[in-house]
Amino acid sequence: MSETPLSRPARVRRFARRHPALATTLGAVTAAAAIAVGVPLAEAATGDPVPANAIRAAGFAEQSGARTENTGDAGGGKNVGWLADGDWLRYDGVDLGPAGTLATSVRVAAAYRDRTGTVEVHTGSATGPLVGSLPVTSTGGWQAWQTRTTAGTSPGGRQDVFLVIRSPQPNDFVNINWFAFAAGGSAAPRTASAPAPASSGTGPSPTASVPAASTPPAAPAGWLDVDPAAWQAQLAAFDATAVQPAPAGKGRNPEFNATCAFSHAKPDDPIVFPGLAGASHRHSFVGNDRTDASTTFDDLMRFTASSCAPVEDHSAYWVPTLSVDGKAVEPDQFIVYYGSLMADTTKTVPMPNGLRMVQGDAKRQQPTPVGAVNQFYCAGGPQDGAGRSADGNFPICSGGTVHFTLRFPDCWDGKHLDSPNHKDHVTFGQNNTCPASHPVRIPAVTFSIAYPTAGGADMKLSSGLASSMHGDAFFAWETAAMNQRVKNCVIQAVACRTNGGF
Repeated sequence: MSETPLSRPARVRRFARRHPALATTLGAVTAAAAIAVGVPLAEAATGDPVPANAIRAAGFAEQSGARTENTGDAGGGKNVGWLADGDWLRYDGVDLGPAGTLATSVRVAAAYRDRTGTVEVHTGSATGPLVGSLPVTSTGGWQAWQTRTTAGTSPGGRQDVFLVIRSPQPNDFVNINWFAFAAGGSAAPRTASAPAPASSGTGPSPTASVPAASTPPAAPAGWLDVDPAAWQAQLAAFDATAVQPAPAGKGRNPEFNATCAFSHAKPDDPIVFPGLAGASHRHSFVGNDRTDASTTFDDLMRFTASSCAPVEDHSAYWVPTLSVDGKAVEPDQFIVYYGSLMADTTKTVPMPNGLRMVQGDAKRQQPTPVGAVNQFYCAGGPQDGAGRSADGNFPICSGGTVHFTLRFPDCWDGKHLDSPNHKDHVTFGQNNTCPASHPVRIPAVTFSIAYPTAGGADMKLSSGLASSMHGDAFFAWETAAMNQRVKNCVIQAVACRTNGGF
């Protein structure tokens, strides 16, 4: 799912075209009464028919927590994703028709059976009159679309409409593609059962009566299993790697590093939006020079030109692009440290090749004043800067430059190279050990990022506020080089140079 900047007011889009309703819009609801203002839908495609009066969810005027991605649903275009409790979307000047009964249909997709909630439809504000509330349960995947319909009471006329997301749990749980209204609706609330995958083109009509699925989906989409044979072979090679004793007097600091420079920038993210060129906010990439939306592990190992040393590291690393006073500022030094924070470093093993991790949260849009944790800081001069950016979230440095440090989890579940949210397969160790759910100790990765700027009044990330800073890592090392560094540097608790030497 795509990651557009969160909680950033979009330019107000006002829609003035009225679309006639189709007889299939809401089944029992009279089609002639279905009137709404929307945005044109793309010609196309697969799955269920798209109502002629549908309002595209991605056409919001303003939002909090919304991100868009290319959709696999009928009609093409983009859907809104990664919606969680408290997120909202605003649509201006929607014509609800005459006051009275109103049927509301919302096109949703949800992957997790244990993450439920509702989509509330309000007018006037996010806490204004409620005209509909639609329950959300798993549809079987993030692109397994279903149409949910409910009836409520409308004030009528043109209204600013808010879709407000509610859930008893804090995680992302629903995507929305479109919604539609029909005045005078009398249909009881109903839910379309799970359709066939959109790519089949055989999904049921939103008005069809579909029996409930006989069995729930086995697991949410997005888990990428490790190849057990490849992982065992990697571990066997690691076990066979002899430690090269460190010289006497080397201090206890278990780490090795890749020292990188800026490579290129693209609106791509091969972890979050694989194969979807241009679907992401802009990222600043270091490491493998060929990284783009379609990059795979095999690509990283095949195309090995890199902005990182050592040459044995073919990994790709990226973060949202920083801009200062309207100009992109790319890192001039980007060091990736691999180490251990455990008291006993001897149980650390290399991470499996092909592991993906995302740390930080592009959806986090909160102030980061002086003293906030996980904030940008100044290296040289006062750490909190001599002043702050206009929004108070970034330091303006005096005698130094802007830096950021980002630490990744160091415990792996031993089963998956990736997970649906790109986080659940890894976690942070506690009390000098890893939990039973994630028993494999892997090197603790830390990004240390230096920007060639002292900052300025207008500072922002391509993902939004400073608090949305996050990093992605797609690991691809020559096995022997990684093995030797873990043995020499982490197991022995000795700081190694970039070339792996002492």
